[in-house]
Amino acid sequence: MRIGIYGGNVRRGRPLTSLVDEIVEKEAEGFVSYWMPQVHMFDALTMIGLAGTKTSTIEMGTAVVPSYPRHPNALAQQAATVNSLASGRLVLGIGPSHAPGIEALGLKYDRPAQHMREYVSVIRALTTEGQVDHEGEIYRIKTAIAVPEAQRFPIVMSALAPLMLKAAAEVADGTVTWMVGRKTIAENTVPRITKAAAAAGRNAPRVIVGLPVCVHDDKEQAIARANQVFGHYYTLPNYRRQLDNEGLSSAGEIAVVGDEADVGSQLQEYFDAGATEVLASVFPAGDDSRASFARTNELLKSLASS
Repeated sequence: MRIGIYGGNVRRGRPLTSLVDEIVEKEAEGFVSYWMPQVHMFDALTMIGLAGTKTSTIEMGTAVVPSYPRHPNALAQQAATVNSLASGRLVLGIGPSHAPGIEALGLKYDRPAQHMREYVSVIRALTTEGQVDHEGEIYRIKTAIAVPEAQRFPIVMSALAPLMLKAAAEVADGTVTWMVGRKTIAENTVPRITKAAAAAGRNAPRVIVGLPVCVHDDKEQAIARANQVFGHYYTLPNYRRQLDNEGLSSAGEIAVVGDEADVGSQLQEYFDAGATEVLASVFPAGDDSRASFARTNELLKSLASS
């Protein structure tokens, strides 16, 4: 199984560099990738650039950088720089984020699919050709960048709705999801993005599925813990629609929980549904958090090497 870690949590009292140590550790354990969000903490791309100088094989991605607050020229220059530091191992995950968070910054959350289509197109041109002359409905940009040792890197979008999936297929390299279940992956995400990529004459897209994961014998206890950690995602309309589509009434119910055999079986179902990679956001359950983390990590290590 192609399994990555969806991390990015710095434990209280620990230095920011401990995150780099974690990425180094996950590379040694055989995980194919390490991903982190761009939220209200550190800058994810800066951390990937630093980790890139300490690692050699593990792919590193953002899931995701919100697009509206950053001009595509600025993000293209930053991402190209980070990718050079990481010797070509960056996957740039970009998404429009959610209306409440964007509007709280005084920005308009307007036409997200068209915005993302143009945004990614500008970044792609700048990071592959070094220049862009774009006249679109949203962006009008004519500029150039010159990052030393620049090379192409994959771009994936946080595409959930049909227009976003079509854009991801046509201008990006795939999608990275969160809070999306097996039914939606099999019946909506994979068919739509695969059909759109084929129609555009492009390679089969990556479908990278992020999920909360916990190996724990008491499923009800694990789901209750998942709701404590991830429950707030149900308040966001974009995620709530995906959860409702699965027939779920809370964010915690999307979590992959159970004993080793059960978790392994559930993860395999995502690959059977068409996922090309699963990103495990490991969370603990029970009285011993350290032991819980270790138990889940051991299973994921064994699956990643299988």
